[in-house]
Amino acid sequence: MTAAFTFPGQGSQTVGMGRALAEAFPAARAVFDEVDAALGEKLTAIIWDGPAETLQLTENAQPALMAVSLATLRVLETEAGFSVGRDAAFVAGHSLGEYSALAAAGSLTITDAARLLRTRGRAMQKAVPVGVGAMAALLGLDYEAAVAIADEAAQGEVCQAANDNGGGQVVVSGHKGAVERALEIAKTKGARRAMLLPVSAPFHCTLMQPAAEAMAEALVGVAIKAPVSPLVCNVLAAPITDPDEIRTRLAEQVTGTVRWRESVAYMADHGVTRFFELGAGKVLSGLVKRIADGAVGVSVGGPSDIAAAKDALAASHSA
Repeated sequence: MTAAFTFPGQGSQTVGMGRALAEAFPAARAVFDEVDAALGEKLTAIIWDGPAETLQLTENAQPALMAVSLATLRVLETEAGFSVGRDAAFVAGHSLGEYSALAAAGSLTITDAARLLRTRGRAMQKAVPVGVGAMAALLGLDYEAAVAIADEAAQGEVCQAANDNGGGQVVVSGHKGAVERALEIAKTKGARRAMLLPVSAPFHCTLMQPAAEAMAEALVGVAIKAPVSPLVCNVLAAPITDPDEIRTRLAEQVTGTVRWRESVAYMADHGVTRFFELGAGKVLSGLVKRIADGAVGVSVGGPSDIAAAKDALAASHSA
């Protein structure tokens, strides 16, 4: 198998995402109905009609993005003959996308994934008072340089590399003052750009420890099966299949670095040449080209993408 299925994270959400799929394909509609039922509310109304500020709330954006990803997968299964177990050498997701990946691989039910992501979103928002933390993107620096900048900027506060996205894009997270210091230091260390991100909390740093504890508790009561394809997990950048380890790593992931560059490189080193990004946006497909020479990113998020995805999967089988 030379394909991997990947799932986007927060920031890829847009009002209206997934609507065309749901209107065109009953299999997609069924996923949105299941998520609404799991949460006991019409999240689909927020996804499709907004307002954008409500969709962007972490507690809404996280289950919403999972819903669109799984609706996309169900359409690929019913209309294009996709099978995760047969066709994907690995699954992987960026931050919340890890829950989408696990649901895609049969490790979590869609209902449990939706409820866990609602809990995760609320816990992450509550962990740090608004205005105390911040996140910033450092562009044009490698991971090691960004870590050194974060360490220098900390000065007794928290400042950590939160996302190693690849292609010279690293996000730092922590106390607002420390992150602002990191921006200034980065400019003196050759960063092409350094900018604060419009986020409501400092994700993937130790300030999120209360949220990590909340997720560890929430995950105890959830059934987790071995995924039909290995999950290349964020905190290890290596594949895992054991349900108990999945549970542990999902809790660690809240405070840990999203090692996306290394995750994609691992999959490419183990024969993956096509990365199918299922759901909203094209962020991960863009990163693939910068991380793995010769690899192709195929983004699938609307009805017009289905036929092209089927052709790309056939090409991966014949490779």
